[in-house]
Amino acid sequence: MHEPPPRDQIEAALAYEALFVPALFRPWASIVADAARLQPGQRVLDVACGTGVLAREAAARVGSSGRVVGLDPNSGMIAVAADHAPRVEWRLGSAESLPFPDGSFDAVVSQFGLMFFADRSQAIREMMRVLVPGGLMTVAVWNSLESMPAYAAEVELLERTAGRPAADALRAPFVLGNLAELAVLFAEAGVRKGSIETHQGVAGFPGIRTMVEADLRGWLPVMGIYLTDDHIDAILQEAEHALAAYRTADNRIAFPVSAHVATGENV
Repeated sequence: MHEPPPRDQIEAALAYEALFVPALFRPWASIVADAARLQPGQRVLDVACGTGVLAREAAARVGSSGRVVGLDPNSGMIAVAADHAPRVEWRLGSAESLPFPDGSFDAVVSQFGLMFFADRSQAIREMMRVLVPGGLMTVAVWNSLESMPAYAAEVELLERTAGRPAADALRAPFVLGNLAELAVLFAEAGVRKGSIETHQGVAGFPGIRTMVEADLRGWLPVMGIYLTDDHIDAILQEAEHALAAYRTADNRIAFPVSAHVATGENV
């Protein structure tokens, strides 16, 4: 039997599902599923599934005759994902060594995980390996920080108030934003038939404090950056001014976001 996930992993995953999924990730699940051309009856693998928002979208599209597997290295994420969608198969594992035979899936998808893989090229090769001939791999990554004005402003705020390591932790999700470099990564990993399209979207949080506190208390510790409560409170006060341009009439915060969706066919 597997050991239950540590409580801090469960709490982090619950916060991820409650805050980041509706604000950032849920709107992209349908975009990725469209790009993957998911159909009823298909077998689909979601790599770095987190709490499973994309896997749930895939399950709705492949229906009862299909199969969806969600894989993530974080046991807390998998536990919360299983609570939300027990019909999906949830597995612990890494993208660089997928625990499946060659040709196991008709489609492989991955949403906003590639940036954090220890060996991105190996992960891409693994995703292609488990595809059937003619199967499609579809991977979404965030565009560059320059295309995300609200996050660029938050990075500048952290640089000024918390130092370079904290700012770099928030820069990390946007490191694959350069289209030319992204294309080279896929080509060098052996993807011979594919494309990359850039999509625009809108992110929204209940308020500026909610957005920034989620990063300070949720994301930064994942990246090894821990701030005191007093430091966090001071940053949150400054954030109200730094991000005021994105405050809506009802005191929410909304801002444009952009992502690249890369596809590769197993030929």
